Amino acid sequence: MTDQTMIGRVCMVTGATAGLGEVTARALAERGAQVVLVSRDAVKGAAVLERMRQQTGNAALEFMPADLSSQADIRRLVRQFTSIHPRLHVLVNNAAGSYSRRRESADGIELTFALNHLGYFLLTNLLLDTLRASAPARIVNVASEVHRQVSLEWDDLQARRRFNGYRAYMRSKLANLYFTYELARRLQGTGVTVYAASPGLVKTNLGLQDGGMDAFMKRTMNVLMGVTPDKGAQGIIHLSTAPEVQGLTGQYYVKGKFMRSSDASYDQASSSRLWQISAELTGLGRQSPGAR
Repeated sequence: MTDQTMIGRVCMVTGATAGLGEVTARALAERGAQVVLVSRDAVKGAAVLERMRQQTGNAALEFMPADLSSQADIRRLVRQFTSIHPRLHVLVNNAAGSYSRRRESADGIELTFALNHLGYFLLTNLLLDTLRASAPARIVNVASEVHRQVSLEWDDLQARRRFNGYRAYMRSKLANLYFTYELARRLQGTGVTVYAASPGLVKTNLGLQDGGMDAFMKRTMNVLMGVTPDKGAQGIIHLSTAPEVQGLTGQYYVKGKFMRSSDASYDQASSSRLWQISAELTGLGRQSPGAR
């Protein structure tokens, strides 16, 4: 390893066994960080962990399995992590899914919303005490430019009346922005900064799980416009490591460059409303750990 800028830093990357997550975790490991890789597939996780140790020469890597659409699994993951690690300096919320047909999580919540939004929300809130104790610390939420195309349907957040897989995904990415901005406001003055990062269209397996027309369109876009995970992850890596963004918070970056997100995403009443709904759905209640 030649770049040792992350030595002494503990990082967690979700969705770390493929695509953007794997590239991000490897880059942090190459910089000397102690990296915890999180993914639901334990067999694949063990293989990726061993390969990454060999690639980076960094033995301080761990794999912790968790299904981040399951609230019980998230709570178990946090107990496992905090029992070993008193500090966490970088949390990268990357795990996500897109589904062509409506599914529900183990908690009875529409799966896209459960994984892409509530997974970020619950994991981050349960780790906030550890992040605060590690300040300066960073939270990077992987978002997407597709958030600009939708608004939230407050009376049908879980798409019970009508479901469109791509629309559900777009709305989950808008929810990521609401979460980022609300969390940044709640963490002002703590030394924990929060960023949202859009990697652009990346050639990954996201959206290919169920087949059908959504998967066909995603494959076509991958071929025509998609970039490699190695290129797409650069903005996420930058926000996780770069000293020049330290102290900045509540900002949105597209391919590593600051950009204003949609006007709707800055609505504080909406972000506060979503926070309260999310706290109730995850059992955190009115006084969740993110409340000041």
